[in-house]
Parts: sequence; C-alpha cells; structure tokens
Amino acid sequence: MSLRLGTFNIENLMTRFDFTGWRNQMRQDRVLRLFEVGSKLEYEQLEQARLIAETDDTRQMSALAIADADADILCLQEVDNMPALEAFEYGYLYRMVGNGYRQKFLVEGNDGRGIDVAVLMREETRSGQKIEVVDVRSHALLTYQDLGLFNDELALTNKPTDKIFKRDCLELELKIGGKPFSLYVVHFKSMGNARDNRDGRLGTMAIRAAEARAVRHIVEHRFGGDIAGSSFAICGDMNDYQERVKVFGTRRSGYRFEPVQEDVSALDVFSHDGFAENVVTRRDVTDRWTLYHARGPQEQHLCQLDYIWLSAALAKTNPNAMPDIIRNGQPFRTVFPPGQEVEHYPRVGWDRPKASDHCPVVMEFQLP
Repeated sequence: MSLRLGTFNIENLMTRFDFTGWRNQMRQDRVLRLFEVGSKLEYEQLEQARLIAETDDTRQMSALAIADADADILCLQEVDNMPALEAFEYGYLYRMVGNGYRQKFLVEGNDGRGIDVAVLMREETRSGQKIEVVDVRSHALLTYQDLGLFNDELALTNKPTDKIFKRDCLELELKIGGKPFSLYVVHFKSMGNARDNRDGRLGTMAIRAAEARAVRHIVEHRFGGDIAGSSFAICGDMNDYQERVKVFGTRRSGYRFEPVQEDVSALDVFSHDGFAENVVTRRDVTDRWTLYHARGPQEQHLCQLDYIWLSAALAKTNPNAMPDIIRNGQPFRTVFPPGQEVEHYPRVGWDRPKASDHCPVVMEFQLP
C-alpha cells in the first residue's frame, strides 16, 4: 500500500490584519509607502483594501499548488487558526480540487505572530487504504531543562525554562490501512537577519539544533529500542540547509550556478548517523531547492528549507521513490537553473502574487 505525503509553508494564512506598519515603517507594505497617509484610520482602511485585493490571487495559487501536490496527508506551516484553514479549504481548495480534507488538526503553538503548524488528511489514501488517527500530541510546552538541552550557546539568548519549539512539534500517531505510521510536523526558528557582525543563520542555529535534538528525543522515546524498524516521517519548514546552490549573475548577463556544501547545519542531528533520510537528496544536486533567496546580485542562492525526512526503515523500503517539488507558484523573480523552468500559474507576478516563497514537497512511498 502507498501513502502520498506532502509539506508546504503556505505563508501567512491569516484571519487578522496587521496594522503594525503604522507605527513601524519596517513592517509597512511597500505600496502604502508610495502614498501620503494622513491618519491611523486611513492607514488601516487602505491596508485592509490592499490585503483583501492581493489575497484572492495568492490563495488561488496556494490552492493550485496543493492540488498539484495531491497529497493524502499534507503538513502545513504558517496557519493562523482552524477557522482560517476551514475558510481556505471551503473557498479555494474545493474549487481547485473538487473536494477538501475531512480530517484537520491544529494546536495553538508558541509563535508570537500566531502562525501554527497544521495537518490535512483524507479519510482514505488514493489507493483506498483507510487513514485512522490514533492520537495527536502537541509538544509546544517542552522547555530546554525538560530535556536537558540547555547549553552555553543557548544561554546567550535563552533561559533554561524557555520553550524549545518556537512553534510546535505536532505528533500524530496514525494507522494507514491498519499499519502504524507516526508523523512529526515542525516549523523551526527562522534564520533572521545578520546582527552584531554575525550571519543570521549561524546566529540562530543553536536554537534550531536544539529543536532538532528535541524532535529526535521525542521520536526515540516513542519507539524505544525498536527505532531501527519504525515507520515515521518528520516534515516541515526547518529554516536551515545542509547545502545550497549559489547563483551568480543578472537577468541581463545571464546566470551561473554553483552547488556548495555547508560546514555545519542544525539538520546534521537527523542525518549524521542515518537516523533519518532527507529524501530530496535523491534529486540532482541543483534540483533540490524549495526557496530562492536574494538580496541583490551579490547575494543569491537556491536552498532547501522544506523537508520530508523518512525513517531509516521507510527509506530502505522505498529506495527508488523520488519526491516531487511543485514550483509553478514561484514568483517570476525566482531564478531557475537550466532545464528546470516551469509553466507558472495564471496571474503570478514578478514578486507577488505567488503561491508562496516556499515550494510544496511531496512523495509517494510504500509502508512496510
């Protein structure tokens, strides 16, 4: 029997307007900066109109990306709450797919903006196997001292009693056609900008490494001595990478692509001893990216931030299974290596609207 599993950072699936740009121009939308706004009330009215107009195109593309992923189980990141998820499903997914996902799970996590991880599941897989939910557990309340993870590097910005997960690790114990399968959905700490002459990724890596160690602890505690034969997957936006593709050049001059390995990554916690496999590494080294990052022509790269990690047992059972990466919703500014170009969804813009800056990752595999 096969299961099609996917993950997607849908980006800001919100039911709330963000008016903080009135006080903080760094958070103000670039369109509104072009106009003279005389009062807070006028600003709020303009921001509401702008966001409502932009959101319809954005969510149509998000739904198209989810439809193309066609997952039996889809892990989402950056979902405001269950009403937001239901409104998106009823208003967009039904129109794109013709049906929704009957089983939906979301637990409020730790993010200050209120964005959470969520899971959408069909009642049956495409091959007709029943998807049963045995248990759902949030690990949002775990602290560094709970798992003995606090160290000197974390002490620079954290306390022992701080929560490990900046959003959550949502654990689902499932049965697929009667066979056990465990799923762990995460959204790790974002990299942020450079501060104090330190790279933003390296400056926040200790937090992500602790999150990864906590996930591994949870998985190992769940399976005990049977970890080698267990069926599990860890999915989500992990905001880190073990390799990337540097991009050199401009639209006018043309582009050159150079794959590079990173010396260290928070995700080494999963891979260094074969605990789990990042199945996207089965693709060509220049074709593993799920996000394009650019700050001018001197700082451009393609990298993988969105992951499906399969347990060693599942990876061994499915040695030839290849994940798909859905890139049709990427904005036109994204630079594609030769041979990877896609047909963009209708109305995709240079920077927006878009399905998301992230690409859905999906893989079909057999359960042992």
